[in-house]
Amino acid sequence: MKGLGRVRLDRVEKYYGGVSALKTVDLEIRPNEFFALLGPSGSGKTTTLRLIAGLETPSAGRILFDNLDVTDSGPGERDIAMVFQSYALYPHMTVAENIAFPLRMSGVPRRELASLVRGAAARVRIDHLLDRRPSQLSGGQQQRCALARAIVRKPRLFLLDEPLSNLDAKLRVETRVELKSLQHQLDVTTIYVTHDQEEAMTLADRIAIFMDGEIVQVGAPAAIFERPATLAVAGFIGSPAMNLVRAHADGGAVRVGDTIIPCHARIPGPPRDVMLAVRPGDIAADKQGLPAQVYVSELLGETSIINLKIGAELVKMRVSGGSPFRDGEQIHVRFDPDRLHLFEPESGKRIEIEAEPKMRRSAP
Repeated sequence: MKGLGRVRLDRVEKYYGGVSALKTVDLEIRPNEFFALLGPSGSGKTTTLRLIAGLETPSAGRILFDNLDVTDSGPGERDIAMVFQSYALYPHMTVAENIAFPLRMSGVPRRELASLVRGAAARVRIDHLLDRRPSQLSGGQQQRCALARAIVRKPRLFLLDEPLSNLDAKLRVETRVELKSLQHQLDVTTIYVTHDQEEAMTLADRIAIFMDGEIVQVGAPAAIFERPATLAVAGFIGSPAMNLVRAHADGGAVRVGDTIIPCHARIPGPPRDVMLAVRPGDIAADKQGLPAQVYVSELLGETSIINLKIGAELVKMRVSGGSPFRDGEQIHVRFDPDRLHLFEPESGKRIEIEAEPKMRRSAP
């Protein structure tokens, strides 16, 4: 299996009538990686997964598996296994029969079925439930049965469409860890659709972020978090997401209202209006900073989110422990000058700023 499972979408488009669901998607997924398709509802991520699975046919472009064009091939010809949000288990079959179903369809000899089924069930820890029917299982057990059915025949591609969305929060976290471990054991290319950025960030080797039928950024989770490519990504990734504040850039400084924020960088181009983005954890109370009013505080356990009004802007600041401020209190805050992100207000594109050398910054 090693080295197999490369997927390439070559200028793929999808229309439903006159409505564009996907707009010229180019994407390559590497063998054996865990790849997430992340985006809000209606962004095109599930359509992309269905095209890869062969459940939909592209309106334009090609889909290739290991350099073989499968654009017109049906799902049964693609050597894939898929887990749906609804699990799609057969209610009249036992767990063992559900897991065995794809093996029977593939013509696996009966004498081999039992050991393969038990092995797949053991991987997801339901080998003690083989005689039960889906109605006798909890939601988490049904999800594990669907996973076992998907992995039992060792497919080239493992496709997962929001598989954890029906589980409660605690079980989602537990299953997420097990799913990542399972993918490592199987060493199989896994494509995972989700609208939950926490799932994508913790599970994936790389992520493609979809917005309005287009891929707006592809990269490792840390790279996307640290350098969002567009204003839309900056406002989507992170919990809470980046604060977006109207500002004015001029040379090596950014002005928010009447306060100048040195950004320790050279901002290209003429003085102009920009969107300034800063993460809640990169804001701190500072008597020399921007004037702000505490609007409301949210205790999250080990940290708190302080909602601030800075002029007309609502900004979130993260602090350790409980809030040290009263609602309505007037304070001042500082944006970390080394952690600022700038974007063009109209196009939403990132403005690449060049950090000044440290020696230059520290010079008198």
